[in-house]
Amino acid sequence: MSWDVFVMNFPKEAETVEDIPDDFVPPPLGTRAELIARIKVVVPFAEFSDPSWGTIEGPDFSIEVNLGKDDTVSDFALHVRGSDTAAGVVADIISTLGLRAIAVPPGDFFDPATAKEAMAHWRAYRDHVVKNQ
Repeated sequence: MSWDVFVMNFPKEAETVEDIPDDFVPPPLGTRAELIARIKVVVPFAEFSDPSWGTIEGPDFSIEVNLGKDDTVSDFALHVRGSDTAAGVVADIISTLGLRAIAVPPGDFFDPATAKEAMAHWRAYRDHVVKNQ
């Protein structure tokens, strides 16, 4: 189970997720190779032996980077587990790429200022689900 962050070139004028037009089609972000190179500027130890599915392993967190099978990437997902440190890494990646993202939960635009809180919310949800299985 992971905290999922969906990255795309969302409309800059959208202030909330509800503001995204139903017919919105995101412009491409670039090629997988370009995105990998840009992510590795932020996280040099990111591992992309499989260019469609990278991993970032920290001492107390892990992030899977799902870039998909297509050479041209229009969106990608970050599947995050572990400590609050991971929220900072996610914020650095999104900021460096100059993109926007939606974090689930809470289902809103990713905000670096509240990323640790959002991740804590996810951990509480995960713990609740695991406890009640």
